Amino acid sequence: MPQPPRTADEIRSSLDANRAEFALSVDRLRGEITRATDWRAQVERHRTQIVAGAALVGFVVGVRMLSRRRRRRAG
Repeated sequence: MPQPPRTADEIRSSLDANRAEFALSVDRLRGEITRATDWRAQVERHRTQIVAGAALVGFVVGVRMLSRRRRRRAG
């Protein structure tokens, strides 16, 4: 059974409700993006992982430098 056509006031009311819901969604998204891109907060939350990663990178770089130095001396 088809629905009766909506009146202009019903359409306006629906549009206003949709605009308000959209504005709320945009505000929430803006907040989530701000939190996700706050590098200071990310560092604070993941300090242990960052320190471990930096230590691993330092170790790998150090090992590569030592192996190159040994190759140059041997060659």
